[in-house]
Amino acid sequence: MSDGIFIGLGAPDKNGGSPQTLNLRRANRHGLIAGATGTGKTVTLQGIAESFSALGVPVFLADVKGDLSGISMAGSPTAKNADKLVERAREIGVENYSYADNPAIFWDLYGEQGHPVRTTVSEMGPLLLSRLMGLNETQEGVLSIAFKYADEQGLLLLDLGDLQSMLAYCAENADTLSAQYGNVTKASVGAIQRQLLQLESQGGGHFFGEPALDIHDMLKVDDQGRGYVNILAADKLMQSPKLYATFLLWLLSELFETLPEVGDPDKPVLVFFFDEAHLLFDDAPKALTDKIEQVVRLIRSKGVGVYFVTQNPIDIPEDVAGQLGNRVQHALRAFTPRDQKAIKAAADTFRLNPELDVETAITELKVGEALVSLLQEDGSPGIVQRTLIAPPRSRLGPVDAKERAIIQSISPCTGKYDTTVNRESAQEILAARGQAAAAAAQAAQAQAEADKAAAAQAKVEAKQREAQLKEQARQDAAAAREAAKPSGFDKAIQSATRSAATSVGRQVANEVGRAVFGGSTRRSSGGIAGQLVRGILGSLFK
Repeated sequence: MSDGIFIGLGAPDKNGGSPQTLNLRRANRHGLIAGATGTGKTVTLQGIAESFSALGVPVFLADVKGDLSGISMAGSPTAKNADKLVERAREIGVENYSYADNPAIFWDLYGEQGHPVRTTVSEMGPLLLSRLMGLNETQEGVLSIAFKYADEQGLLLLDLGDLQSMLAYCAENADTLSAQYGNVTKASVGAIQRQLLQLESQGGGHFFGEPALDIHDMLKVDDQGRGYVNILAADKLMQSPKLYATFLLWLLSELFETLPEVGDPDKPVLVFFFDEAHLLFDDAPKALTDKIEQVVRLIRSKGVGVYFVTQNPIDIPEDVAGQLGNRVQHALRAFTPRDQKAIKAAADTFRLNPELDVETAITELKVGEALVSLLQEDGSPGIVQRTLIAPPRSRLGPVDAKERAIIQSISPCTGKYDTTVNRESAQEILAARGQAAAAAAQAAQAQAEADKAAAAQAKVEAKQREAQLKEQARQDAAAAREAAKPSGFDKAIQSATRSAATSVGRQVANEVGRAVFGGSTRRSSGGIAGQLVRGILGSLFK
């Protein structure tokens, strides 16, 4: 069976029971494991996963219920269901059945039960982030603008803090960005910021940052050539179904973008098992469903097989279900019209077996029994067979905390992801720019205030100088007037001069009067003519 994985033994018919083997060259054509709760899906998943590991194929498991961690430990003959496992192995003809462990690496988005799983905001991209936050079309457009501007400006978006800072910048510069990229409103930015806060409160902040996951760390094999089983602790993550679904889709997208084309290799490069797969599609917009379909269809050529594990096969959209060539269908119960629809849909997807009433068989299957149809060597689906599923060789049930710690301590990724790195990115750069702008504005304001104070002081000084000049002019005028006044001596001389002149004038006037009017007596000189002459002469000698 080295060329395939033994799934189980088909129920005896006229040709006898036939082994159901998953062809390794067709294992990358994806698959479906479906069935109601308690019908054996998890045990089937565990058995197939450990078989891939034994053949050197790395495996990824989303451990939703916390019970798949036991794949890292060998089963035990003293375990609760040990007798049933041994009996099943004998029943389907498995020789030398023995217990075995598998090399495992534990991962956890919250870093509690395994290595932290991180990616950067830039690597996640606006489409998946919009899905994660439940944004409408308008808000998604604004988020895309923020990403584009950050990329053009060389601003790294690593964690949610970077994205918050970028959105705050977009709100502050909405008018400028709208003119260049399209309408950006503060209302839309505010709505995105509120959703980011909700995402952060749900633990989404643990997922974004550095060091980011190196996909190649999930493709390791151990020194015995066995593929590592990568177990994602998803029991807590399930409380945030959008984060869970978005993470799984991101992981597939990263693999698609990172791995080279290999066509159909002899065995897969990696096999994914997505438990509770319906969470990928619940309330998903068409654009996101189309993205999932595209990735599932194209990632096959990268050598990656994707196996969806779900309770109801109609949980998987038809376009995606059409890509799932390998099918294991456990029992379904026809309790509701939806259950009946699921039974019919499941029966119609199988290649017809004329000796098997598929619809009836689906409701009659026992625990650990399933309808199996696998791709053959030529790629065509095999005839559906009622099959007893082979038992796993590893432990059924979870490991305890001590066992987990031991396995974690010998992990090949120890020390690589355990310490967060916070290098310079958009948050720091925008903060520095803001501080520089604030400092420049403060300096400009201080300079303006200084200029205003200087202008006021200059005005005061000008008024003071003007007042001083006026006062000086007044004083100069007063001094000039004072200087123009005669001194006491000058006044005495002037008075004496006037007195002498007056006396001489009177004398001359008398003399002239007498000469003119010929009188010698006071009377004659006192006449009108004499008085006139004295007045004239007095003026002359004054």
